[in-house]
Amino acid sequence: MNILDKIIAHKKKEVAQLMKEVSIEKLVKSPNFKRTPISLKKALTVKSSTGIIAEFKRQSPSKGIINDKATIIDVTHGYLEAKVAAQSILTDIHFFGGSILDVIQARTVNETTPILRKDFIVDGFQIVEAKAIGADAILLIAACLTKQELKNYGKLAEDLGLEVLYEVHNIEELDKIELDHKIIGINNRSLKTFEVNLERSIELANQIPKSCIKVSESGLSDPRVIVGLKEYGFQGFLIGENFMKTENPGYACQEFISQIK
Repeated sequence: MNILDKIIAHKKKEVAQLMKEVSIEKLVKSPNFKRTPISLKKALTVKSSTGIIAEFKRQSPSKGIINDKATIIDVTHGYLEAKVAAQSILTDIHFFGGSILDVIQARTVNETTPILRKDFIVDGFQIVEAKAIGADAILLIAACLTKQELKNYGKLAEDLGLEVLYEVHNIEELDKIELDHKIIGINNRSLKTFEVNLERSIELANQIPKSCIKVSESGLSDPRVIVGLKEYGFQGFLIGENFMKTENPGYACQEFISQIK
């Protein structure tokens, strides 16, 4: 069993337990459920966009602790000052040390920039929960969902006013998605081996229709790579570890963005 299989098996148990404790009705009554989500698509395509989706991530299965000192409020302020296009927040507790509270807290100081709730979605309940905690977009990972699940969960998110970042690693996963006008993220890191290969973004770029927004994810640590990826039509760049491994992620993000303009 690879790490992705372990994460998904654990996540299914976790969500099943959560659904016993929290009702859909309770989620729908939460204050954030009534807010109008901010568009990730617009944030990535507006003329002045930096394209950077800056992530808050405390730890990962491959790296262990990345940063357990920085607070979500401080990092959110820093990312907003850096003028990120969007903020990504990992909410998986067991493997990534995140929490839905991180999204809730970030939302209290971030009213202008879309928040991507990044987790391993295995049930529609998590999508309703994402709306309830104040997220604007969710991640759907093609590697751990069927073609029908991707379609159903995407439709549910859309019905709730949320946008979806569909994550793929290869052409087989890309083929599971109805590609018209989607946000497609190409993860350069294998979720099974954790190896990073930046060529993956370039190889898959021309397989994605022009109606889609292309996002490159993981292993992006050099501003020159961002400039190069733009040549292949990428408009979004999800970066976490490169900022989070520093003492001041917000400042690191600001410095990075200043080098790609």
